[in-house]
Amino acid sequence: MGELRSLLRAARSVLATDSAALEAEVLLGEVLQRPRSWLYAHDRDPVTPGQEQQFLDLLRRRAEGVPLAYLLGRREFWSLMLQVSPDTLIPRPDTERLVELALQLMPPGCSSKVVDLGTGSGAIALALAHERPQACILAVDRSLPALRIAQANARRLGLEQVGLVQSDWGEALGLASYDLVVSNPPYLRVGDPHLCQGDLRHEPNLALQAGEDGLEAIRHIITAVPAHLCPGGWLLLEHGFEQGAAVRQLLHDRGLIEVTTELDIEQRERVSMGRVPET
Repeated sequence: MGELRSLLRAARSVLATDSAALEAEVLLGEVLQRPRSWLYAHDRDPVTPGQEQQFLDLLRRRAEGVPLAYLLGRREFWSLMLQVSPDTLIPRPDTERLVELALQLMPPGCSSKVVDLGTGSGAIALALAHERPQACILAVDRSLPALRIAQANARRLGLEQVGLVQSDWGEALGLASYDLVVSNPPYLRVGDPHLCQGDLRHEPNLALQAGEDGLEAIRHIITAVPAHLCPGGWLLLEHGFEQGAAVRQLLHDRGLIEVTTELDIEQRERVSMGRVPET
């Protein structure tokens, strides 16, 4: 049987990345069901052949580019640990900016009616429900496997007040009116070189690509959603950092007011928003 330290040493050379040591420790901790801190104090401990093989299998898949979040089956977002799978986009810190802006428009204690379009793992909807438990939140996605993941997350986090609906964007909204609609839709153009890099190679194309200019989904949402907003209601959209001007123009053309774009943690244009006039 090998020792922990010898496995970790070999793993770092296999991954050969700046984060190789961290990722190797995380994967070995997952196999052993131990925190990383435990590994440091037990680096001479042996591992069983079965544990070693499981670790090597995970290591091989990571070296092939499979995202760490998919190997672990989870990713933290807004302090919530979410189950993820190849059926869902991996939640990213940039999207927390969308949550922050939405919360500013949802007064605490008020039963705001909110829709999250393209919910995926449920990250945005569940973060909002966690912070505003009295809000009425509907999470929509066309992917049934993704909705199953979102439902499992809602149940495990005790946030089952979030409604889940299978629909292509806003088609399931019917005649209801909402105070706020948020979305992190696909916004990469078909053939974007980023699709062949990093984690994106393994994430669902349905959640990434949006036509020849990357604006197909955003254009559809901006066209359809304002009809489902209450007077004074807001639409918030995450988008690529080079798409701010185009999204603002689309919002203006649809008749929304107070149109603005907010920056992400790297000071890049990331979320554009607009409000339906009250009269």
